[in-house]
Amino acid sequence: MTTWNLTGTKKHVLICNGSSCMRKEGEDITLAIRDEIKELELDQHIHTSRTRCNGRCKDACVVIVYPEGNWYSATSTDIGRSIIRNHLDPSVDLAESLIYSFENDEMKRADTPERIKGVSKVEKSKV
Repeated sequence: MTTWNLTGTKKHVLICNGSSCMRKEGEDITLAIRDEIKELELDQHIHTSRTRCNGRCKDACVVIVYPEGNWYSATSTDIGRSIIRNHLDPSVDLAESLIYSFENDEMKRADTPERIKGVSKVEKSKV
């Protein structure tokens, strides 16, 4: 196993590799994101981690970028690559893919018709 020295890392990209995401090109999207990082020579600035389920299976494949805390629905390898290009060029439009943004110390759901609200943790705890 490798133990990375993450000094100098500016972003951490978490790529869901849970079963729903893997059924929706999760492996290809993971490889495309990592390839884009390599092509743009951002290896020293962006670290990636594969995760298990992040609980947004309807938005598969879920990609989360920190420190911003933005959650994206990467439905293609092109969107995965765009998430990385946005690091160098903030004008790369990711609005259609945004699921959540982190604003004022809390998660804010993107208000788009294709995003489902999901099950409230408060509602679920009452069941």
